[in-house]
Amino acid sequence: MGREGLRGPRTLAFVVSIALLVAACSSGTSSPSPSGSTAAATPTPAPLPTPNPSAIAAATAYAQSLGHIGGSVSVLATWGGSEQAQFLAMVKPFEDATGVTVNYTGTRDLPAVLTTGIASGQLPDVAGIPGPAQMIQYANAGKLQDLSTMLDFNAYKAQTPPGLVTLGTVNGKLAGVFLDVSAKGEIWYDPKVVGDLSSSAPKTWTDFQNLITQDKSKAKAPWCLSVESGAASGWPATDVVESFVLHSQGPDYYNNWWAGKVKWTDPGIKQAWQDFGQMVAASYGGANRILTANFANAGDPLFTTPPGCLFLHQASFITGLGQFASEQRLTDYNFFPFPSINSQYASSVEIAGDLFGAFHNTPQSAALMKYLVSAQAQTLFVAGGEFLSANKGVANYPNSMNQRLGSIAANSASSVFDASDQMPTAMQSEFYKGLLSYIQTPSNLDSILQHLDSIQASAYSAQ
Repeated sequence: MGREGLRGPRTLAFVVSIALLVAACSSGTSSPSPSGSTAAATPTPAPLPTPNPSAIAAATAYAQSLGHIGGSVSVLATWGGSEQAQFLAMVKPFEDATGVTVNYTGTRDLPAVLTTGIASGQLPDVAGIPGPAQMIQYANAGKLQDLSTMLDFNAYKAQTPPGLVTLGTVNGKLAGVFLDVSAKGEIWYDPKVVGDLSSSAPKTWTDFQNLITQDKSKAKAPWCLSVESGAASGWPATDVVESFVLHSQGPDYYNNWWAGKVKWTDPGIKQAWQDFGQMVAASYGGANRILTANFANAGDPLFTTPPGCLFLHQASFITGLGQFASEQRLTDYNFFPFPSINSQYASSVEIAGDLFGAFHNTPQSAALMKYLVSAQAQTLFVAGGEFLSANKGVANYPNSMNQRLGSIAANSASSVFDASDQMPTAMQSEFYKGLLSYIQTPSNLDSILQHLDSIQASAYSAQ
């Protein structure tokens, strides 16, 4: 029996094992929510915009250039709901043209599932990678394929910001590619509640606090916040702390921090935690909701009558999650960038992105990876309205909000990549846990930061 005949049973075994692993992760004790990684009920998302027929034709033509291959390829990533729908819409021309079936599995417990798979050897062909630190770990373990042998590497380098190419390179080999990017640190609001701030958004943190004071009677609380995400619970809080660190201390300090060169007990880091603590104290539902409501539903109270909150801190991908998915951009919600705390760093922006790697080099996985990073496929990816492309050749976003978000992510004078995603796994995990503990018991801040210092001392030396 040839390779293609063997693909079916292996793919089925992978999908079954992933389902069991996700169930196990979701019922574990690492999450503060009794329902584990299961999201709270969300409204039916609005239908995705229909891509321009010419974009579909271009993606189809590119996929046809790869030839008819047949067989199947297993893919594991975090996407669900409308994000998953957009990914599947992007790969449909690939499936139709190449005859390759893409077997997709989505899980929000991606780090736990891949860690288990690394140990057992039961890995997907292609997968999202939790972050650069985990990518380095998997590459050093010899698990990730060198993508430069699977892609048109010169085309990828020409179409991708150099910083992202570098970030995906381990020991001179391309271990990961970015399928999309997100702009982080946006402040989301309902224009019908606080007014249209498009031309009058607060520029400084002091201005923002004055706005909150002015509008506090319009909602039950100033902020919405929730951090439940299964085994990865706590990560939404890392984004808030990172915003405070970046905008108060600047990119150099920020980069030294995630690299383990700034202690967690340093005054700049402690102040960022305290600033986050003020947000926690002013959040709708208090610590209980923050810890138990799924992050995808964090901003739902923005849209209730009366509003539960005025503002939500979250990345650009929130537009496809929770209540946002069924509301109208600009009319029902809008955003402004994180206000300046130190004017020196007013232009600084934090970005993140979905890294993808290949655990198996097969004709099917190589063809899929070539297709996924192409400008033609990426144009379809952004057509649904939730994703920002990592391909510089993509600019035709389906709405003005995404055009603006894409510009923020691509054109910042000083951008940094998500700090927690670049920390060693042990450090990242304790960062998550420390924030969960702080939300529950703010008075323990000093001991939490001292514990993180002790983890830092060992986590980086073990890399």
